[in-house]
Amino acid sequence: MDIKELKNSYKNLKLDIEKRLDEFKLIWLEGNNEDIFVELAFCILTPQSKAKNAWQAITKLKETGLLFNGNEEEIVEYLNIVRFKNTKAKNLVLLRETIKDENGIIIIKDILDRLESPIKMREWIVKNIRGIGYKEASHFLRNIGFGNKLAILDRHILKNLVRLNVIEEIPKTLTAKKYIKIEEKMKEFSKKVNIEMDHLDFVLWYQEAGEIFK
Repeated sequence: MDIKELKNSYKNLKLDIEKRLDEFKLIWLEGNNEDIFVELAFCILTPQSKAKNAWQAITKLKETGLLFNGNEEEIVEYLNIVRFKNTKAKNLVLLRETIKDENGIIIIKDILDRLESPIKMREWIVKNIRGIGYKEASHFLRNIGFGNKLAILDRHILKNLVRLNVIEEIPKTLTAKKYIKIEEKMKEFSKKVNIEMDHLDFVLWYQEAGEIFK
C-alpha cells in the first residue's frame, strides 16, 4: 500500500469512519460511569484476542450482571473465546475494585473527567489499571471519543506503518518509550496525508481486517 492507495481507501471509508466515531463520542457524552466501565473492560479482554470475541464476552457478562458483580470463577466461564481467560478474569475483578469509591460505586467516568487531556487520561490508566498498556488504553480512549491525538499500535497498524515507510520495522518489543516514538511518527504522517489520527487508525486497520468495528 502506498499513500495514493491510502487516500483512495480513506475517501471510500470516510463517511463510515465518521459515523463510528460519532457513536463513540456519544458513549462519553450520554453514558454513565457503568457505560464507560464496559468499554474499559472490553479493552482488558482484547490483547492477543479478536475484538469481536472480546466484545461478545463483555456483552454476555453485562447481560448476566456478572461484569459488575461476578467473582473470578463466575466470570471466567464466559471468557473461553478470548486468550488468557484466567488472567483476564482476575483483571476484570481488580478493575472493578480499582475504580470504585468508598461506597462501592463505580466512578471511572468521574475519575477521567477530572484529568485535563487524553494523554493524562492514558497515563493514569496505564499506571493504575492492571492488564492495560499504552495500546489498550489508547484503544479505550478512542472508543469513548478521545482518540484524535492517540495511536493504537496493534499489529495491523504497525504492519501498515512499515508498508508506508513511516517506520522501518515492527519492533520486537514495544516499550513505553518506543510506543511514544512511533506515535509521534504516526502523528507527523497524519498531518502529511491530512487524515486525522483516529480516522487514520481505522483506515490502516481496515486494510488487514476488512471492516470497521471497535
